[in-house]
Amino acid sequence: MRQDLTEIEDSVRKALEVTLRGCDELLPQPEWIGKLQRSQRTGQPLRIKLGLDPTAPDIHLGHTVVLNKMRQLQDLGHQVIFLIGDFTSMIGDPSGRNTTRPPLTAEQIKVNAETYYRQASLVLDPARTEIRYNAEWCDPLGARGMIELASRYTVARMMERDDFTKRFKAGTPISVHEFLYPLMQGYDSVALKSDLELGGTDQKFNLLMGRHLQQEYGQEPQCILTMPLLVGLDGVEKMSKSKGNYIGISEPANAMFAKLLSISDDLMWTYFTLLSFRSEAEIAALKAEVEAGRNPKEAKVMLAKEITIRFHGAAAADAAEQDFQNRSKGGIPDEIPEVTLSGAPLGIGALLKQANLVASSSEGLRMVEQGGVRIDGAVVSDKGLKVEAGTLVVQVGKRKFARVTLG
Repeated sequence: MRQDLTEIEDSVRKALEVTLRGCDELLPQPEWIGKLQRSQRTGQPLRIKLGLDPTAPDIHLGHTVVLNKMRQLQDLGHQVIFLIGDFTSMIGDPSGRNTTRPPLTAEQIKVNAETYYRQASLVLDPARTEIRYNAEWCDPLGARGMIELASRYTVARMMERDDFTKRFKAGTPISVHEFLYPLMQGYDSVALKSDLELGGTDQKFNLLMGRHLQQEYGQEPQCILTMPLLVGLDGVEKMSKSKGNYIGISEPANAMFAKLLSISDDLMWTYFTLLSFRSEAEIAALKAEVEAGRNPKEAKVMLAKEITIRFHGAAAADAAEQDFQNRSKGGIPDEIPEVTLSGAPLGIGALLKQANLVASSSEGLRMVEQGGVRIDGAVVSDKGLKVEAGTLVVQVGKRKFARVTLG
């Protein structure tokens, strides 16, 4: 009997380490340990939920922080549920917003949801992933069910939420339907009988709502696991498509590789912790080598290659690395000027001049003609190019660089 208990403790300890890696908060930890022990004892996998609203047509690396955690827990033998919020997308999540989020059309949601699942399957094992859509139980609720659900929570508690409080104090309108979002997300946990829900740190209120409503409906409450929000390429704001500081997981391998090499040396270690599948011991050893004098760019190349392999395969990652080496002996310097411009889409000549990379637009166009201009590592050959909004590394010749955020 003692041996069995030891085996349980060892496996639970390992599972807890996997759960805690890179996380911001695990609440309440004792309850999660209890759930792990029960699962080990009974052989019944725990139900682990991640909900994503398909608000944009593709997934970026910031989304994969929680997907990676799901995969780690999936590999421990638990049942992961990838929940697509086709119903809640029609409300719009107010988390972290200072304005009302515009709802999506049913057609937009359908297209985005299909893309989300296809891309999430690059991280999760699709054969072991339960895919659900929350319209399955939200639509049948109807007006009567919605009113009954709304009776389970108070306005005072809802107003404790930070973004609602700020908007109320600032006199910024809050629509009544926005109060429904956390209720509906919490009700998802009731419908799915989840044991653990994952989300970013900005989702904590919504995740705790799931615990509250499960208790209201007589269920064992879920634990919650929040993961840090991945900082984007600008090194300041969270990675976001709307801020243009993101790396899409369906971007070409060369662009993905080059963008990863453009992050700062300090930010690289956060990316290792949250995005790499290397062990924490390996990352710590690599960091010690860099602190002892190893070129940090070598570590960055390892990171860029690992992530590019994950989404594009080894051959494409090798080609991306070769392309990077061919175009720049030393790669992109760690310290390059950062410029914020407006007017997207902006002509390439005007962009080069405004970024102070050339003296005039005409000189910029001559550099394009000569093949001396690159954006995110790719040679620009079209003098008529209009550059869309986003954050990009622009290179002129061998030594002039700028990280341009174009709005």
